[in-house]
Amino acid sequence: MRLSYQELLDYDIPEVRQRYSQRDSILYALSVGVAQNPLDELGLHYVDEQYGPHVLPSMAVVLGYPGFWLRTPGIDADVTRLLHGEQSVTLLAAIPAEGEVIGKTRVVEAVDKGEKGLLLYSEKELRDAGTGQLLATTAATHVLRGDGGMAGAPTQARMVEPFPDSLPQASCTISTRTDQALLYRQNGDRNPLHSDPAVAKKAGYERPILHGLCTFAMVNHAVSRTLGKSSEGDFDSVFMRFSAPVFPGEQLRVDVWGDGAFRATALERNVVVMQGRQRNR
Repeated sequence: MRLSYQELLDYDIPEVRQRYSQRDSILYALSVGVAQNPLDELGLHYVDEQYGPHVLPSMAVVLGYPGFWLRTPGIDADVTRLLHGEQSVTLLAAIPAEGEVIGKTRVVEAVDKGEKGLLLYSEKELRDAGTGQLLATTAATHVLRGDGGMAGAPTQARMVEPFPDSLPQASCTISTRTDQALLYRQNGDRNPLHSDPAVAKKAGYERPILHGLCTFAMVNHAVSRTLGKSSEGDFDSVFMRFSAPVFPGEQLRVDVWGDGAFRATALERNVVVMQGRQRNR
């Protein structure tokens, strides 16, 4: 990366104004696996216009999305080796089924891990374009595996809340579709890592992987339903740390604890792919 540590912190990522429709909200819900069961009445609330529709809190991550700004000339980050490490959403107001929003993303910190790469922490504020109301804040950590060795950057990563060492109180299984990455990319993330076998192979994967934010939404919705918190008014925030990719078509077992902690495991490979905590009102 050409930017220095201070230049990276000061970099002005342009705000994004986005108008979206009920169709976009429904497409998002379908793209993250909602209503796969045609008899699921709750799922219909997210995909059928006669019910609103309701909007998943995780949609905050795709609205006002700044795109692949790290590819901007003059930054030259090694995006081929980039990994999504962590993601969180805090919901401050119900996201309307349609409207216009403004997303403003900024870099809040960078941590140098030497040969392991650079940890890049960013945050986004999502506001209603008409009223200025803050709807949600999102935060992401990306691992730039090819951009370690940044002079002047701190070396200590942020601490994460301890995970329970007891047995989970409940578990459920969710299924990803073989074509799910192709559907999810219609939300705006066109990274070829999720669609092009040649790009996936170059990045070290046997085939295209599912978007981390797609898995993020699927697991978060499953946790909400397991906890009996399935309406927007129940949801406060969620934090997830990704530990392994998910391949389209895999089944995930989601283990849930009473305090909102959860862990997702790819059953075919018996690999933990993420863990985190959801907080509800």
